[in-house]
Amino acid sequence: MKIAMLQTPVGFDKEQNIERALEWLRQSGENGTDIAVLPEMFTCPYSNKYFPDYAEEGFGKTRQALSQAARELGIYIVGGSIPEREHGKLYNTSFVYDRKGKEIAFCRKSHLFDIDVKGGQRFFESETFSAGDNITVFDTEFGKMGLCICFDMRFPELSRIMALEGAVAVIVPAAFNMTTGPLHWELMFRQRAVDNQLFTVGVSPARDEHGVYVAYGHSIAVDPWGKVVCQMEEGEGMAVCDMDLSMVNEVRSQLPLINARREDIYMVKRVANTKLK
Repeated sequence: MKIAMLQTPVGFDKEQNIERALEWLRQSGENGTDIAVLPEMFTCPYSNKYFPDYAEEGFGKTRQALSQAARELGIYIVGGSIPEREHGKLYNTSFVYDRKGKEIAFCRKSHLFDIDVKGGQRFFESETFSAGDNITVFDTEFGKMGLCICFDMRFPELSRIMALEGAVAVIVPAAFNMTTGPLHWELMFRQRAVDNQLFTVGVSPARDEHGVYVAYGHSIAVDPWGKVVCQMEEGEGMAVCDMDLSMVNEVRSQLPLINARREDIYMVKRVANTKLK
């Protein structure tokens, strides 16, 4: 399977952001891509100030454009994420399209990015967004793919459930910042890959040092052994990664972590600790 990581720039002009993403999608199609992945908030500056104004309701302009591109190019598209409005609430949502342009899955970010790092960044996504409450796994001819958004990937339970549901890869539109990115970005994707013995893919916006949010970039793909197979720098661009998905079963048979789990002990230990308090 070939997966394209599209590290696109994000400016204030929504139409320009969408068109730039479409240009990279076309290039990915010319490179024989099977699945193309866009970044978190690829149509909108990453700021609570702008999310409501850039939000779309229903099958809006961005979703229509991605559906048409998937159909014309004959590829799967994981549409990064956009601000989505439904019933008066805003969500940070990713939509997925199959080779015929059909919308086959969506993921609403379930762990909202609320942080206050001393000497670093303060940001509370919950001031604007509502949290989703579903775990997303979708089918392709290559196998099942898990999907979550940025901060979601920090919670190991989520990717473990995806693995147990049969996912061979977890795809993550994301926008780590310059405080957490250098420390945690590669570490997190490698660790989730090792823990769950699957591929992980994280796609960031390109870095804009003068933007309202300075993304780390460094879009990344990691194999089930924890080896980085593709990693970009901070600027705009595309990386197309070949993934041998047979590695998932091979690694799991050689190092049977999934099958060796002891849920009986985990539960007993949790109860025992509760009783000791």
